Parts: sequence; structure tokens; C-alpha cells
Amino acid sequence: MLLDPGYHVARVITVMEDKLYPHTGWFIQSDEPDCKKEYNYFLCANDPDYIEWHERKTRSGTLERTQVALIYVARPYLTAIDVTERRNLVYNFRSLLARDTKGHVTAGIYFPVVLDMNNAQTFSIFYQTNNGKKRIKMAFNKFCSSPKINPDAEEKEIIAECARQLGLSQDTLEDLLCALATVMCDSAFVAQLLAINSRINTLAEDN
Repeated sequence: MLLDPGYHVARVITVMEDKLYPHTGWFIQSDEPDCKKEYNYFLCANDPDYIEWHERKTRSGTLERTQVALIYVARPYLTAIDVTERRNLVYNFRSLLARDTKGHVTAGIYFPVVLDMNNAQTFSIFYQTNNGKKRIKMAFNKFCSSPKINPDAEEKEIIAECARQLGLSQDTLEDLLCALATVMCDSAFVAQLLAINSRINTLAEDN
């Protein structure tokens, strides 16, 4: 039985060796207009110390994509610092998200970490409205450039509402975006981060 297998999965997962009741099996983790995610957890056939986590992602107008990860269950999970946070330090996709009690994403920002010598990187910002999610892309150079390009009135409103749903002040979110923009403009740092991330992925594939 997996209790809270990830910060984004707010449910109990039951894993049975024979995959019969009360085995959880496939379930829908999120169903957005542009993307549907389904998860499945079961014992690894080659090593019972691990559980396989299968993710099936379906985007409108594209082919279904699947990926598999392993969860080590032979010992108690005692510290997120040693297991989770260190890996996230050099991950090439970053996000700051708010979720409801069921684990569904409601508001936030996210972006891929890419090396762009023209400093044209963007991030997506979104929040919940009565008609679903409102989502737009903004350029980081609006928060870190010389001369500085300030967000327009509509973008300011979007930042303010996103900040409110994140439980932050508008100034705090804008300060965070400025700090992120400064980091993304540092091509040497970004190149080093991506190189470390690539090396970790290679090591994982080899093992």
C-alpha cells in the first residue's frame, strides 16, 4: 500500500501481486482539455523491492505517450531531502504550483530550462477561472533585460490573480520571476545544469 506516493498523487494506492481486487490499477490522475494523464502502479516482475509506476499521457491530436519509473519500497521512505530534493536541483523542468485537496493543479507557473543565447526563454502562467483555466506564455526578458521591458496591464492582472491563488503577494511572485529571469539569462549556469541533468539521465539508463 502506497500512502501519498508523490506530492501530486493525493490518494492511497493499493498494489496486489496478482493485480486482482483491491489492486488499484489504472486511474485518471488529471484530465485537462489539452492533456489526459493516467497512472498505474504494480510490483516489478524482476525485483519485488521495486514498484513500477506507469504514466500514460494523451494529448489532443497527438499519439499516446508512456513512460515508466521505479519506486523503491524495500525500506521506509524517511527523508525527502536525500531522495527527492537533490534530484530536483538539476532537473530541466521547473514549476511552482498550487493544488486542491485532490491533487489537481489549480494555478502556477512552469517552464523548461533551455539554453538560449538570445535570452528568448518563456514561462507559462495560469490560474483557475469560472470557465476553466486561463493560461498564457510570458517572456522572461520582461523581468530581466536592459533596458527592462515591463509586463503590460493585462499581464500584471494575470500575475496578480495567479499570485493570489498561489497564496503569495503580487510583489513576491514578481520578485521570484525576476530572480528566475536572472538565472535563465546566465548561459554558463544553464549549460552546466543541463549537462549534469543529462549525466544523471545517462547513469539512470545504464542502471
